[in-house]
Amino acid sequence: MQRFLNKHPTRAVFVLLAIASLAWLIFSVWPEWLIDLIGRKKTFVNTLINGLTLGGLYFLVASGFTLIFGLMRNVNLAHGTMYLLGAYIGYEVAEFSNNWYLGLIAAFIAVGLCGMLMQLLVFRRMEGDDLRQTLVTIAISIIAADLMLAVWTGTTYQFTPPEWLFGSVTLPIVSAIKSSGEVVYLKYPLFRLMVMLLAILVGVVLWLFLNKSRIGMMIRAGVNDRDMLSASGVNIQLIFMLVFAIGAGLAGLAGVVGGTALSIAPGEDIRYLLASLVVVIVGGLGSITGAAIGAVIIGLAEQFGLAYLPTYGVVITFLIMVMVLAIRPKGIMGK
Repeated sequence: MQRFLNKHPTRAVFVLLAIASLAWLIFSVWPEWLIDLIGRKKTFVNTLINGLTLGGLYFLVASGFTLIFGLMRNVNLAHGTMYLLGAYIGYEVAEFSNNWYLGLIAAFIAVGLCGMLMQLLVFRRMEGDDLRQTLVTIAISIIAADLMLAVWTGTTYQFTPPEWLFGSVTLPIVSAIKSSGEVVYLKYPLFRLMVMLLAILVGVVLWLFLNKSRIGMMIRAGVNDRDMLSASGVNIQLIFMLVFAIGAGLAGLAGVVGGTALSIAPGEDIRYLLASLVVVIVGGLGSITGAAIGAVIIGLAEQFGLAYLPTYGVVITFLIMVMVLAIRPKGIMGK
């Protein structure tokens, strides 16, 4: 933090002003002129927290995509399929065992194994051939989507979370003051807050894994110079299979979390694939920190767009991507 302040004092001032302004908007009692300008405080704060929790869900999906596409440069356009497959597998296991946690674990393991098979049967044979990887993974996603539609039909499913995650929690944020002087505090669904906390936990663990562990160093070395790493006696194909397993497993885990917070239905695979692409491009290829920043930006843009500019809500997301690419072609944290 001190290095950032010394190196970029102007940016630091703007960041601190932005944080202070946001804190005031959240925790203060709004004056009438601000309510007339923005609307009800409850709407604004709900939209803000919705954007952060949606960003957390996008990060859970995009973190696996960052490992596969951003770090290893393998074009896996079947990543959204991994999300939807994990959601369906997790749902079946959770319903059969009446245990949400077993569904979460089963989705991570089953989709992780699918990722290993894809690396072994597809990507290992097409290393460096981006066009073939793109076409084959598109074909896999189309076939898998039709198979899932045949098995689970077009019905919309939703998980039942554990009892302690039911209901809402009262936040220390004043949403309104009644004429009688009674203060009304904001209530928000507990599970959606836990999605945000889970995303933070996954992000920290992934960053430590890639930057501080021996295996993480091998992964980064293998991406930069796989021939030299292989010459040192490391089984690089096994390392890459591990990366694919983790990346695909995270998509499956996100499927259960997303299916609990929202729902599972055909078409969700395309939605989360596009979201992952935008997040990784905005944040920067191969950067976990960048993926987190990109996910928050896209989540907030999507929710505020739907709340205040519903006609152009989807357009805003892609405008942000175009602006970032125009200013920083490698993404916010890209190198």
